[in-house]
Amino acid sequence: MKTPSVSSAVLAGFLVSPTREKLRGGKLPIPALLARIRRLVPKSNERHYDEIVRNFSVGALRPPPSPMSDGELACAIADFLKQAPSSETVAALGRRLDPSSPL
Repeated sequence: MKTPSVSSAVLAGFLVSPTREKLRGGKLPIPALLARIRRLVPKSNERHYDEIVRNFSVGALRPPPSPMSDGELACAIADFLKQAPSSETVAALGRRLDPSSPL
């Protein structure tokens, strides 16, 4: 069995190869976005990160339609971390990531 390359990413048990990432119309792939978010969420807020991952895997959160700067993403995550994870805080994060989000 071939071992996945380091540049591959895993989300919710599915392998996303770099080749498939390029087919997404220029949007940042969810695994790459989660890697950026992981660096912004302290280990002490693991529950927040788990909620973000879960909501991306069920489709409640969507990647930004256009690139976000590190500062914009950091502000959105900082606001999300201020309160306990809930449907309201996830919806607010979703609107920050994608203003056209129906949440």
